[in-house]
Amino acid sequence: MPRLTSTPAHIRWHAPWHATGTGPGATRTRCIWTCWKSPCRVPRRGRPSRSGTTRGRPPCGRVECAGQVVAETRRAVRVLETSHPPVFYIPPQDVRTKLLFPAVAGRTWCEWKGSARYWDVIVGDDVRARAAWSYPRPQPGYAPLADFFAFYPSRMDRCTVDGDEATAQEGDFYGGWITAEVRGPFKGAPGTQLW
Repeated sequence: MPRLTSTPAHIRWHAPWHATGTGPGATRTRCIWTCWKSPCRVPRRGRPSRSGTTRGRPPCGRVECAGQVVAETRRAVRVLETSHPPVFYIPPQDVRTKLLFPAVAGRTWCEWKGSARYWDVIVGDDVRARAAWSYPRPQPGYAPLADFFAFYPSRMDRCTVDGDEATAQEGDFYGGWITAEVRGPFKGAPGTQLW
């Protein structure tokens, strides 16, 4: 179990792209990241990615539900935890918050991040219960996540990172986004609860 510090050491910030060169001929390639690499810290808001991006453009995250774009951003905080695929926390200004309603059974506690609040996503008559969550007042080391929203890919119609469709992490508790750049095995499947 990682030790608790003011900035917990088991959380890692990582951009999914490496830039090669600058200007019109610049290219970018995906980083392959395993969920078992040693972690580092959650960034402060506005901190540039460590591995760089092409033309200063971070990857685009998009969430779709019932034919509507619920969220689209280039400002997500991508959180990596050991044994999990990344979770994308999207700033509220990039979320159609009028489609989010507080869930009836709405809170859980994370020993690292604090009290999570859950949200139903409602588009017309389509109700996706507890499809998103947020940390209104996260623990001190997780301040960058305050009021950002994370979405379960399994409860949305489509979640993408730069157009690449994300697959949901197994299980009904974790909300990781599995893309081509991430390697497991991942916690969430039967028999992995105690990893």
